[in-house]
Amino acid sequence: MASPPSPRVPSRQSVSTLERICPDAAGIDCGASAHFVAVPPDRATPAVRSFRTFTADLRALADWLVACRVTTVAMEATGVYWIPLFEILEAHGLTVLLVNARHVKHVAGRKTDVTDCEWLRDLLMVGLLRGSFRPAEAIIPLRAYLRHRTTLLESASTYVHRMQKALAQMNVQLTQVVSDITGQTGLRILRDIVAGQRDPQHLAQHRDRRCHASPADLAAALTGNYRPEHLFVLQQNLALFDTVHTQLRACDTAIAAQLAQLTAPVAPPAHPLPAASRRRKPRPNEPTFNIRAPLHQLTGVDLSQIEGIGPYTALRLIGEIGTDMRRWPTVKHFTAWLTLAPNTRISGGRRLSSRTQPSANRAAAILRLAAMSLGRTQTALGAFYRRLALRIGKAKAITATARKLAILVYRSLADGLIYQDPGATAYTARQRTHAVRRLRRQASTLGLGLINLATGEIMDEVVS
Repeated sequence: MASPPSPRVPSRQSVSTLERICPDAAGIDCGASAHFVAVPPDRATPAVRSFRTFTADLRALADWLVACRVTTVAMEATGVYWIPLFEILEAHGLTVLLVNARHVKHVAGRKTDVTDCEWLRDLLMVGLLRGSFRPAEAIIPLRAYLRHRTTLLESASTYVHRMQKALAQMNVQLTQVVSDITGQTGLRILRDIVAGQRDPQHLAQHRDRRCHASPADLAAALTGNYRPEHLFVLQQNLALFDTVHTQLRACDTAIAAQLAQLTAPVAPPAHPLPAASRRRKPRPNEPTFNIRAPLHQLTGVDLSQIEGIGPYTALRLIGEIGTDMRRWPTVKHFTAWLTLAPNTRISGGRRLSSRTQPSANRAAAILRLAAMSLGRTQTALGAFYRRLALRIGKAKAITATARKLAILVYRSLADGLIYQDPGATAYTARQRTHAVRRLRRQASTLGLGLINLATGEIMDEVVS
């Protein structure tokens, strides 16, 4: 006797069978030439429309959503195509959720732009989508200026590498005797070479008194085969390098003006700006204007008191995360957003993995660079980094130290924490106390005792 046929299992539940948490929702699939928009089926016929990406069409899209009584919109973060639409929708009073494409891209059955926007609408209706972080509107211009400044620095680095290649092709070993060809000595020599000077003795006279190489070594390194095609490449890239630095100065002026605009409506902080916690040489690629004072007025705290975070690093962090820590309910949410917390996966009561999630988070990259600079410092964070580097490797130690820095930044901005470094000695003593406590516990379990070899006494109590 044949068994009855099994009922057909639907691939996806209809939105009508689930509770509509957000009934006034719409989904948008963003593209380079057209955006596909899906509204609730009972609001318009047809419920899916396409709009071109011209500004007039984007405004018509926003007006159509308002006419359909839509209050919340979900869209995927696709390139930069979503930015103009996002700003126009917010200007029309709509709540826009920018959805991470990684969270919805592995759904089977979505083969067209139409089904993609319908799926975003249905997921938003039942409350299964979360918006990505976007700083406050006032912080966005500052973030744009700072990101553009980083791009300019990367361009300058490219031109430096090309100048080094041209010098190597002419066998001018300037990089062997000068640590930085864009320093005072290097730039004076490069400009003289481009101007037509070839005499190594004359070029060696540009040596700065702080240069470690002797004049004889410098002259020997500047004796080369000056071919015209390589000189042309050197001249072109030096001109581009100078142009980038001119743009950097203009960018710094715009950043300073934006900081002044941000701090103008903010009342002065209750506590004065503390003295710099450490002497720090200004780095050549950092802005030359005062950063600590406006940042202290904007945030109410001095993030540069945290070891590893200088004024420019603090400015870049504020540009990425803003000043309102209420966007993350707890510090654990903040470190998870930075992808600096372990992404623990458990199945059947067994931990499968605890690796951190890969991410291109710019704030996390800034904190990782700050953590790397702590390796040789005599600070508590530096001692923490060195202890973990010996035990689990430098890569994981950098991530763990960056997470420590993220916690300090969160608590400083959220709770007004004033950080004071206890020092490497205090940290080492505390770790020794914890280690002795663990050993005493293990010895007690095994029925053994501990003896202090330095004094010969039996350790019956916890050593503090």
